[in-house]
Amino acid sequence: MKNKNILFRADSSSLIGTGHIKRDLVLAEKFKKKNNCIFFACQDLNHNINHEIVKKHHTLEVLSSNSLEELNLIIKKHQIDMIVIDHYKIDATFEKQIKCINPSLKIMVIDDTYQKHYCDILLNHNIYAKRKNYKKLVPKKCKLLCGIKYTLLREEFRQEMNKIKEKKKNYKKENSIFLAMGGADTSNLNLSILKILKKFKDIKINIVTTTANNNLDQLQSYCKKKKQIKLHINSNKIAHIIGQSKFGIITPSVTANECYFMKIPFISIKTASNQKYMYNYLKKKKFLVMKKYSSSKLKKYLTVLLNG
Repeated sequence: MKNKNILFRADSSSLIGTGHIKRDLVLAEKFKKKNNCIFFACQDLNHNINHEIVKKHHTLEVLSSNSLEELNLIIKKHQIDMIVIDHYKIDATFEKQIKCINPSLKIMVIDDTYQKHYCDILLNHNIYAKRKNYKKLVPKKCKLLCGIKYTLLREEFRQEMNKIKEKKKNYKKENSIFLAMGGADTSNLNLSILKILKKFKDIKINIVTTTANNNLDQLQSYCKKKKQIKLHINSNKIAHIIGQSKFGIITPSVTANECYFMKIPFISIKTASNQKYMYNYLKKKKFLVMKKYSSSKLKKYLTVLLNG
């Protein structure tokens, strides 16, 4: 079987976050190990993380729009065999148009929210995902990859989990909290949460964010000279930070998949409409969740976890 040219279509910014690109890079590495050639087509949006694509030595094509015509030019230019679409603004109609123009092109879609798609393969890698929910949403011949079996985790998570299993009783956890409100923290909750956490004594806080965060300067200023807070920007050691934490405060997003895999308790705060399925799943499973941020509820949950 010949090596394939695979194109990822996704974006990142301070508005839409960084999760799409992050998980696409995990999948891209899996494809690359099979000697496929990897390409990304992304817009140059405000505070994007396109630099991470370049850092991984993938070919990056910068788009000026989200148009079918511009994307098709790249498909033709690189003789793309399969396109992986991970984008809320690309729907079944758009996908069908791509297929009509390029009949031999395989279309793989990464979906979180049970939307209608016109594709050959659909991946919903979240712990809540169920194949049956796509029954009337995709073509009959579409291959469905759903649930925890297909969760996209960077290799660092598996390595860290192996270390924990090997050391077992000797693996020392810090009295620390993992705080992650998304790479862009689009709801600007980090500071509000930190101000609540400062009322709890003798705990360390590891807060992770990225350069896509519009409020990064303010956050850095707040964390400066506070010994109990360590700010991690664009960290590649997230698994280690999670593994050593007593619990996490996160959004019901891909980070929930990661904390679930690492088997640490967490408080989950919904900050976007596309997180509703993860939120509903976690609520049903009796996790500590919030439909929207509440300082009083956070204090209550913190007391439960810190005294547990």
